[in-house]
Amino acid sequence: MFKVGLCGKIGSGKSTVCRAFERLGIAVYISDDHAKALMQSCEELKSAIVEAFGDGCYREGTLNREYLASQIFGSKERRETLNSIVHPAVCRHFVEWAEHQTSKYVIVESAILFESGLDSVVDAVIGVIAPENLCLERAAKRDGADTEAILARMRCQITDSKLIELSDYIIRNTTLDDLERQVADIDSKICQRI
Repeated sequence: MFKVGLCGKIGSGKSTVCRAFERLGIAVYISDDHAKALMQSCEELKSAIVEAFGDGCYREGTLNREYLASQIFGSKERRETLNSIVHPAVCRHFVEWAEHQTSKYVIVESAILFESGLDSVVDAVIGVIAPENLCLERAAKRDGADTEAILARMRCQITDSKLIELSDYIIRNTTLDDLERQVADIDSKICQRI
């Protein structure tokens, strides 16, 4: 199965792009959603999280998000420890999931595609970029966060220039009509490639 990574910073419109590909019949794996589900259902992953952060991570078998967040808040080292536990599990799950799909190719969406190692299991990368003011507006509308909080998150994410450098395809997400055209064009290019 040909695997495509899709990456972009907060507010770039990754979800909108994913829905456009889904309308073309492409199976899409949303890594954040699967990471949350795996942290809840995978016993091996749960054990590793408890071993690293303590029994408070799960309450009656359910992930205690507040406790876990308190364990990693403000500590880059502890956040990296959690990521080193969760990211490989998501990578393995995506590869397994991809093999069971029947679409022409599959897409894995991740804001941290390169940081998480998912880029190592894909055959191509689509970068989604948009002007910063539009990203801010979209993120504020969706999350209800203030501008400073969104900008702080943006500063921790891959820059557009680096994303352009690392991507095989770029979607410049400014208008919906233009987005649909770009998605159809990239779909055609990927199909020619495979």
